[in-house]
Amino acid sequence: MAPASNKTATFSLQHKLPRLPVPPLEDTLKRYLRALRALQDDREHEQSKRVVEEFLAEDGPRVQEMLIEYAKDKDSYIEEFWYESYLSHSDPVVLRLNPFFVLEDDPTPTRGTQLPRAASLIAASLGFIHDLRNEVLEPDTVRGIPLDMDQYRRLFGTARIPTPMGCRMDVSPQSQHIVVIRRGQFYWFDVLDEQSRLLMTEREILRNLQAIVTDADQTPAEQAAQHAVGVLTTENRKTWSHLRRTLHKNRNNDACLKVVDQALFIVCLDDAAPENLADICSNFLCGSYDLTAGGVQVGTCTNRWYDKLQIIVCANGASGINFEHTGVDGHTVLRFAADIFTEGLMLLARSINPSAPTMFSAPLSPQAKSYKPPRGAAANGNGNGKQEDLPPIDTTPKKLEWTLTPELRTGIRFAETRISDLICQNDCQALEFKGFGKNFITRYGFSPDAFVQMAFQAAYFGLYGRIECTYEPAMTKSFIHGRTEAIRTVQEHTVNFTKTFFSDASVDDKIKALRKACDGHVNLTKECSKGLGQDRHLYALYCLLQRELSDALSSSPPPSTSSSARKTLPAIFSDPGWSLLNTSILSTSNCGNPALRLFGFGPVAEDGFGIGYIIKDEGISVCASSKHLQTRRYLDTLQGYLFDVQRMVLQLHRQANERPRPFVDHAGVLRDARTGVPISAAYIDTEEEDEREADAGYSFFDSGEVDLLKRARTREHRFLVGMCGFSRPLFRVRSSRLCLFAGKPLPIAEY
Repeated sequence: MAPASNKTATFSLQHKLPRLPVPPLEDTLKRYLRALRALQDDREHEQSKRVVEEFLAEDGPRVQEMLIEYAKDKDSYIEEFWYESYLSHSDPVVLRLNPFFVLEDDPTPTRGTQLPRAASLIAASLGFIHDLRNEVLEPDTVRGIPLDMDQYRRLFGTARIPTPMGCRMDVSPQSQHIVVIRRGQFYWFDVLDEQSRLLMTEREILRNLQAIVTDADQTPAEQAAQHAVGVLTTENRKTWSHLRRTLHKNRNNDACLKVVDQALFIVCLDDAAPENLADICSNFLCGSYDLTAGGVQVGTCTNRWYDKLQIIVCANGASGINFEHTGVDGHTVLRFAADIFTEGLMLLARSINPSAPTMFSAPLSPQAKSYKPPRGAAANGNGNGKQEDLPPIDTTPKKLEWTLTPELRTGIRFAETRISDLICQNDCQALEFKGFGKNFITRYGFSPDAFVQMAFQAAYFGLYGRIECTYEPAMTKSFIHGRTEAIRTVQEHTVNFTKTFFSDASVDDKIKALRKACDGHVNLTKECSKGLGQDRHLYALYCLLQRELSDALSSSPPPSTSSSARKTLPAIFSDPGWSLLNTSILSTSNCGNPALRLFGFGPVAEDGFGIGYIIKDEGISVCASSKHLQTRRYLDTLQGYLFDVQRMVLQLHRQANERPRPFVDHAGVLRDARTGVPISAAYIDTEEEDEREADAGYSFFDSGEVDLLKRARTREHRFLVGMCGFSRPLFRVRSSRLCLFAGKPLPIAEY
């Protein structure tokens, strides 16, 4: 992607974005009941219908007018409430809020190890930041429709700050430095000048990282663990707020906090090298758990700062991103991750062809030590005739030395034991399914995302025998300051599919039910992407009522005109249906790109799964996490379903597109049934072999359809090439194709 020539390209389409619509209340309530219908029995649903009708007849219209009035001067009616929901969260952000990406390996051989990979990612990130700040980064679009770019303003130089009353977001738009963490120790150095031009080359960044690792690794493990201040960000937010205030009381610690908070991003250089998929996912989600013989925590869980964007690089070069989710969604961070990965590919291309394009337009600053003025320019010139008599900026890495009181040391110790408990309680597993991917799914007429969503439903039912509330975000960035809307996957058509699949229905009926469920999910996704869901609208009404109730309770004496709505919340928000729909047992998200290997996040419900997935051309990557659940078994069940449904789809396709069998004419010549052309071949029917090959994994439907189908198939035919002296076919091919050989047509008698 070439940099845009328009100075204001990055935000040039913002004025074209419409505002998120406030849907009609009646339509939202219909969608709400539709989502609940599939999760409730008749009695429960009748109760929910009564409270909805009551809300529509009493408080609903008044609060709807309040919301419409509130939204008149807002870019988005949900934005303020959305931030409040995240920032009022008191649980630790690790394993609760922060998602992660695992990047594919860098194809450049010299960047296959930790420090060269880290230097490359840092240099590419600085190029991205330069283009973003100078507004030459291409704006996001989907099929020609512009998307909101506002979230990029909060991607860098941003920190989540805990306070006694919740958290706040601090943004440092002029940040010029990065922070590097190694074995729980903090270092920093400047990387950009005031115009966001690069102060360092990739090679100079690498030298700084080498110096940091050399210095940090001299500290004994026990001492490093005792001073791992970053582990405090894994604490409960109220506890972290108290300890942070304690840090602020010391002038040195206050200065250290400012350096960390205002950094562009954090770079975590881990000394661990996870190999299997489960360990890789856990490392990027929450860090690793590893104790010395003396019980000292030396895992990477202490080598983090979860209140900011983190680029994590393992000892073996495996790299990824863990990000604070309040101000940005996955789509925004995905663009950043994809661009910096692509820049690595372009660097490889330029090493072969110096004229190859670059991803970013970031120049080296005249204040960089290695800056060389263009020919004909003044010694300190900037290349356009303007003099810049500025001294070089010091880019030497500096260590942050924290002053720790006994209270802070105790806080670090307890924070480490609590995050260790959380890691031990949570299970993170991954499946890199290679059986098929997007190409197969679309070839047979399914939406890839809908197809995979139905797989999650079927796998959960196959393991637990019940249907639970499922969440998938729909991006609403086609609206100004748009974020997401909730797709409530479980609908009546999806329940019908799940029950049909696990019944004695025919294969044809099962696939028809799957198609209907997928079509319904596609339509639901389109509605939600247009801002026509139920979750965000109802949540905004709920927040307005909460504010009204809070104002009424805080007024003394209460206003005489206060209505009953100001004393208690309407029954719709205390009905079990409201809690049911807002408890996502399966919290899922699709965030795919060729730059990513894996994507995941923690469960949002105590007894649920967090499922991040990537649909690739020839595979599906799924990362699932849960607390005290059978995560590995769920993924095995999912894999079994995928093979089952693949077999069914192929069986129906073969039945509908069965090739006419070749025939032998009166002269004993084997001919193609379609063209009549003579065939010198041994004919083989390998339907049964096809079925065996497709039956990898294991089946999760109980109707016995597999055995019935096998018995119903015609027997496998094998023809011996007698005239050539062979006792068996030369080789076998699939799907009733012909096996060619260098011989004569079979005589009719031998056929």
